[in-house]
Amino acid sequence: MQRRCLLNFAAAGALAVASLSLSSGGALAQEITLRLHQFLPPVANVPAHILRPWATEVEEASDGRIRIEHFDAMALGGRPPELMDQAVDGVVDIVWTLPGYTPGRFPRSEVFELPFMMSNAAATALAFQQMIEEDFQESEYGDVKVLAGWVHGPGVIHSNRPVTTMDDLAGMKLRGPTRVINDLLSELGATSVGMPVPAIPESLSKGVIDGAVIPWEVTPSLKLAELVGNHTEFEGGEALYTAVFVLAMNKGSYESLPDDLRAILDEHTGAKFAEFAARTMVDYDAPAREVAVGMGNNIVTIGADDVAAWKEASTPVVERWIADMDGRGIDGQALIDRAKALIAENGG
Repeated sequence: MQRRCLLNFAAAGALAVASLSLSSGGALAQEITLRLHQFLPPVANVPAHILRPWATEVEEASDGRIRIEHFDAMALGGRPPELMDQAVDGVVDIVWTLPGYTPGRFPRSEVFELPFMMSNAAATALAFQQMIEEDFQESEYGDVKVLAGWVHGPGVIHSNRPVTTMDDLAGMKLRGPTRVINDLLSELGATSVGMPVPAIPESLSKGVIDGAVIPWEVTPSLKLAELVGNHTEFEGGEALYTAVFVLAMNKGSYESLPDDLRAILDEHTGAKFAEFAARTMVDYDAPAREVAVGMGNNIVTIGADDVAAWKEASTPVVERWIADMDGRGIDGQALIDRAKALIAENGG
């Protein structure tokens, strides 16, 4: 409680760093400092190649009237699952996080994490962003302002022993990021262990887990290719799964921005930024994969003829999700149909 109070006090101070200074024309111009908190180390691709370049664009577009401070690897305290509440409570101004780190809290967004739903990350990001704007902002994210939502490229199985068939998953403890993906791993025969990305290296080192499912792009920052020697992907870019991300802002911080600065923030977020973020994550899959290849690790590819069996085996996950949505008064099948249609419309 004391730590939480200190964080809120610090946040209040940061939000108060909105000073008045003379612009070149002599008029008073408000300067706003926004604090961005996220869970990955600064060398990881998302903070290095997505969040920082985006922040620089916003700062330049505002002629320096908006300043974004970066706090990586949970530098301001708390755990990754607490990031969304830090944005809601105003502990920080902006967070980048996985909605799935708080299981069941954002159920509609899970539609994009269903097995083999994602066929193209950019198209899926655009579909997710559109559903945020037409539905989820009000129905799921009413406590914050979602600046952008996107997904990563195909999820890959990284393990200490080869996974060449579903039978190889039996008895294997695999880390999963969200409840839908954990349900998928369990359905396929593994023992699923939910945990945020930063916990993966230590959990592998201590034998808490035998492997993890994450996209290629984040593996170098975790030194994963040094911790496991096997990586299982699917032919043709088929995605066993993907996970959704949001860049979310405290509502008060967003709404208190001067109209011109809010317009600048709006211009540099939304669909344009969501597509950029997804494409950037996918762009870094290949060089990350090469790190594992260069170390002589075993790359297993599930062939097209076998992918159908994996899809069939994952069907109960989709059925359970639809039933869960129906129990919440949400039309799960309608969400699936809408998501698939939007992905197709956007080139997926």
